[in-house]
Amino acid sequence: MADLDALRLRFARALEAARSPGGGPDPAPYADNLLARWQEPQRRYHTVAHLTAVLDHVDALEEYAADPDVVRLAAWFHDAVYLPKRSENEERSARLAERALPEAGVPEARTAEVARLVRLTVTHDPADDDRDGQVLCDADLAILAAPPSAYAVYTAEVREEYHFVPGDAFRAGRSAVLRQLLALPRLYRTPYGQEHWEATARYNLGSELEMLST
Repeated sequence: MADLDALRLRFARALEAARSPGGGPDPAPYADNLLARWQEPQRRYHTVAHLTAVLDHVDALEEYAADPDVVRLAAWFHDAVYLPKRSENEERSARLAERALPEAGVPEARTAEVARLVRLTVTHDPADDDRDGQVLCDADLAILAAPPSAYAVYTAEVREEYHFVPGDAFRAGRSAVLRQLLALPRLYRTPYGQEHWEATARYNLGSELEMLST
């Protein structure tokens, strides 16, 4: 079980670092709102455990980011709205950030950057000079390079989130996602991701795609 108190502290630190001089309101209600969203019953993979993993990977990749605390806030918001039956989750998550962060004391430019990063997780295809986008996308996709047992758990949890989709339709949709990822010139854009995750992730994706095709 994730340590919710530790997560609240991590949110508060990121928010306070991103705020305008003079601070703002108590971070706790904002953290609690986000944590409640990440614990909604329809989630199986996009849970507090995923949030924690993404935050951990952002910490590991921090040296490559231009504004690590903005990336951390984007990690908090990137799946804050998640309804498996809806297709605009990233957009709605970005709009949530655009509403909440100014109220919490984050300046306009940093709020806009958080929202931009959240929207980038639709494609996971950041520009070559987009350091913050590269860190967030690499952190979000790090699960693809997990050991076989952990990758199998991940794919099972994704299937559970889409339990309402018939088998043939799920296989077709999931295969399309995998092909889109495999078609990217690079799955990972940070030097660390390229060195440590790229080959394993491509192997995992290819193996899953093969299983879906049989």
